[in-house]
Amino acid sequence: MVYLLLADGFEETEALLPLDILRRGGVEVRTVGITGKTVTGSHGIPVVADLLPAGITAPADMVILPGGMPGATNLDASDEVDKLLSATVRDGKRLAAICAAPMILGHRGLLNGRRAVCYPGFEKELMGATLVSERVVTDGNITTAVGMGAAAEFGFALLTLLKGRETAERVGNAAQFAPIKK
Repeated sequence: MVYLLLADGFEETEALLPLDILRRGGVEVRTVGITGKTVTGSHGIPVVADLLPAGITAPADMVILPGGMPGATNLDASDEVDKLLSATVRDGKRLAAICAAPMILGHRGLLNGRRAVCYPGFEKELMGATLVSERVVTDGNITTAVGMGAAAEFGFALLTLLKGRETAERVGNAAQFAPIKK
């Protein structure tokens, strides 16, 4: 199961575009409302989450953290997010964060010795990371991306990790995205 965490102030495109790509690829993804069942994005778009943290019953194969402000800081302040990240790391599963959200991983020491990216201005929050100039980077079990403009690349990178290149290419071609780079 993949959990995409939503907190008030999340960046809508960074959450919904990867969610759509993953679901089109057959990945079971549930949105989790950290700040309530209805979560309002940074541009005023309300989204009804699939479940609240108490409704999580299956272990995570991946946890996705969208950016946006104050969404990323709301996720960063949540004890529920801490519990889910700890369990996911303990189980050796995947974490993904985009835009400002990689700071959440940095604050918890999860980027130590890893290559990572974030939205410009948040670099100092990626404690222990080696910053690179890519738009999306996967290092071990952690994938990070620079922001909204890379949301599709982020989604396809996650789909490739979870379902393989063939599935990512099929979904990308059907949706008229640029071909996936080989």
